[in-house]
Amino acid sequence: MPRHRRRDRRGNAGGTRTCPPSSIASRHRQPSILGAPLPHPNIHIESAGAITTVTIDRPRRKNACTPAMWAGLRHGFRDIAESSARAVVLTGAGGDFCAGADVGPTDDTEASADQPPRHRIDHMRDIADTVMAIHDCPRPVIAKVDGVAVGAGFGMALAADMVWCSERARFSLIFAKRGLSLDFGTSWLLPKRIGLHEAKRLAFTGDIIGASRAAELGIVNEVVAAEDLDAAVDEMAATLAAGPPIALANSKRFLNNASNISLFQALEAEALGQGVNFATHDTKEAMRAFVEKRDPAFEGW
Repeated sequence: MPRHRRRDRRGNAGGTRTCPPSSIASRHRQPSILGAPLPHPNIHIESAGAITTVTIDRPRRKNACTPAMWAGLRHGFRDIAESSARAVVLTGAGGDFCAGADVGPTDDTEASADQPPRHRIDHMRDIADTVMAIHDCPRPVIAKVDGVAVGAGFGMALAADMVWCSERARFSLIFAKRGLSLDFGTSWLLPKRIGLHEAKRLAFTGDIIGASRAAELGIVNEVVAAEDLDAAVDEMAATLAAGPPIALANSKRFLNNASNISLFQALEAEALGQGVNFATHDTKEAMRAFVEKRDPAFEGW
């Protein structure tokens, strides 16, 4: 796979790291490369072949995330971006996706007692970096939602490229009911999915909507029975993992940026992208496979 230059939230180029997906899950207790923080013990990252699964595992709090868990997600997705993974599944343990941010006393309180106090805005900027790590991951990301996805948990699902959910999934922008305004990128992500007026209704009311309504609005791609959710997501992840990763990464970047640039700029980006694609082995393989009337075998370069 090509090595990716990582950029921070301000667009500055960062250092390049490589990490094969098979090593990601085992690094909870090992020294981190380049001194980066280790994944949080409630964030599990496991790889099976070309598919990497990120699981938020704090079911007693409906997978509500602490500041340290947001950091674990952020660093985990940055590692995945530089790995040989070809598709990512983001999910929660214990029958829920994520209940947002944990605003009460947390497991991290004692561990952070010796750290200097930080302004709330700095914490929010850390969360913003987590949003960007998920949204800008060059691999296709599927959010697998069972149970609740509320507040920042709703935003996390929206930051993924696709959302598959069970019939018992529930979504809410709960912020208004907590005296808060929108965060985790929901003010930007949700209107692009469902339009401005429907986004305002969900934001102003904090209403909880079920899976069928979420599908009607365009929040989710597919709704399946809870017992079929794993198999449905596995099938889609396998389809994505079998695709040409360089071309898919280009297409993802084009679509993510489409609303922020002109048609001329989009056409120029597409031209540059195709220039890269035609230089890859995968495009040559796809052309041969078409002529030979067989499925292509993409290798990622």
